[in-house]
Amino acid sequence: MKRLNLTWLYLTLLLALAVPALASGPGPGVTPDAALTMLKTGNTRFFSGKPQYPHQDLARRSMTALQGQQPVASVLSCSDSRAPVELIFDQGVGDLFVVRVAGNVAGQDEIASLEYAGDHLGTPLLVVLGHTKCGAVTAVVQDAHLHGSLPALAAKIKPAVAKTRTAHKDLKGDPLVAAAIKANIHQAMADLSGKSRIIRDLVKAGKLQIIGALYDLESGRVEWLGPQAAQK
Repeated sequence: MKRLNLTWLYLTLLLALAVPALASGPGPGVTPDAALTMLKTGNTRFFSGKPQYPHQDLARRSMTALQGQQPVASVLSCSDSRAPVELIFDQGVGDLFVVRVAGNVAGQDEIASLEYAGDHLGTPLLVVLGHTKCGAVTAVVQDAHLHGSLPALAAKIKPAVAKTRTAHKDLKGDPLVAAAIKANIHQAMADLSGKSRIIRDLVKAGKLQIIGALYDLESGRVEWLGPQAAQK
């Protein structure tokens, strides 16, 4: 019984220390650059085989359950099972607000979710994370026969593929797919700011930065593609 009481006392003290930061208002209290540094450092730990698996204990779960979430960044990524976002950046419970959809496209539902992250939760950084060998982009490049609801999703990728074909008429096969994957990341970034007044206003006010990134399935490294030209 005494040991159990000491455990609860320890957890209570941890929560008490966390309250001032959580009660300071919306947002994690970090700049876009600081949030980006956290993700870069976490990815280095991941691909180096030295992950720390932070914020995954009982104290963290209790704190976020009682006091709410303040993620340091929001991430729009592909649903591919080989690209688990929290693991890639070595983050834990409550650290990232993640929206996953095949092809990391920015449709209405994805945009609405990321508006919530930026406007309500105050995340200062929005990462559009694509990955190598993306099946959704490959299907569009190869003009594969799609059924069900897939054509509607593919329609959001087609502009990026069309731009890639125009800009790189010499590319075919895997090189064309690789270029289209990067173009699709930039397409999602453009759709986020172009179709959402909330996100656009947050960017203009300097409260949010949108940045593109490409995850390599084999190495585990994230290549940072930078912000949109308008943000630069």
